[in-house]
Amino acid sequence: MICAHCRCRLSFCTFLLFGKYSQGGMDVGTSDFDSGQNQQGEQELATKMLQIQSKRFYLDVKQNRRGRFIKVAEIGADGRRSQIFLALSTAADFRDHLSSFSDFYASLGPPNPESMPEDGKLKSEMMIKENRRYYLDLKENSRGRFLRCAQVSQTITRGGPRSQIAIPAQGMIEFRDALTDLLDEFGTDDGGFKGELPEGRHMRVENKNFYFDIGQNNRGIYMRISEVLQVKSNFRTAITVPEKSWARFRDIFADYCDKMKDGSTSGATSGDKASSSGTDIGPGPK
Repeated sequence: MICAHCRCRLSFCTFLLFGKYSQGGMDVGTSDFDSGQNQQGEQELATKMLQIQSKRFYLDVKQNRRGRFIKVAEIGADGRRSQIFLALSTAADFRDHLSSFSDFYASLGPPNPESMPEDGKLKSEMMIKENRRYYLDLKENSRGRFLRCAQVSQTITRGGPRSQIAIPAQGMIEFRDALTDLLDEFGTDDGGFKGELPEGRHMRVENKNFYFDIGQNNRGIYMRISEVLQVKSNFRTAITVPEKSWARFRDIFADYCDKMKDGSTSGATSGDKASSSGTDIGPGPK
C-alpha cells in the first residue's frame, strides 16, 4: 500500500495515519509505573499501615481510568523508601503465596549458620503479570529471615528496572491479613480495557527492521516502536507512545508527510524511488 501523504510504502505511515484509536488512557513511560507521585485522575480508595519490627509498610489501593491497583511502600528505620505495584489480580496471587511461605517458615527450625544456603534462599516463587515479573524469595542472613519481593519490568532488552521490598518473616501473616482485608473490600478485578489488543506489525526498510507492538499495563495501553539495525550486534532502540498520544503523534507525522509532498514534484518522485527498498512485512511474529 502506498501512503497518500508521502507516496512511500512505509507501513509506519499507514499504521499511524489511518488507524482509528481512542484518545483515553494514562501516560505510559518506559517503566510500568510512576515514581510514586500522584497522576492526574488518580484516586486513592483505601490505605493500611503496618508496623513490622523497625519497618513501616503502606498498602494503598489506587484507581485511575485504566483500573485499580495496590501500591506497597516500605519505609525503613533510616527513612529509606522502596515500593512495588500490584494489580488486584496479582495481589490476590501474592496473598496466596504469602500463606504458602508462612507455612513453610513455620516448619523451619532455628537458624543454623552451618546449614544456611550459599545464596541465602530458602524458598522461591515467581509471578508473571503481562510485562512484569515478580520474584519472591524467602531468604536468611545474619540479621534473620525475610521475604524479598522484587518487581521487574520486562523491556525490549534484558529486563527493565527492578524495585523490591523486604518483609520480615515474622510479619508475613500480618501482611497477608491486611492484603486480604483490602481484596475482600475491592475484589480482584483489575478493571481497564477488556477487548483484544491489535496484532503487532513488522516492516523492513533497507538494513533496518521496525516492530510495532501494542501492550497494556496498569497505566494504560501503549504502542512500543522498536528499530533494529541489522548489523553484527543487532542494535535495537525503542520508544513507547501512550494511547492518549497516538492521535497527536499521527497528526504530527501527517503534517511532515504533507510538507515533504508539497515541497516539489521532483521531491515526491525521488521519495517514491528511495522508498522502493522498504518492504511492509505485515503482522509481526508472535
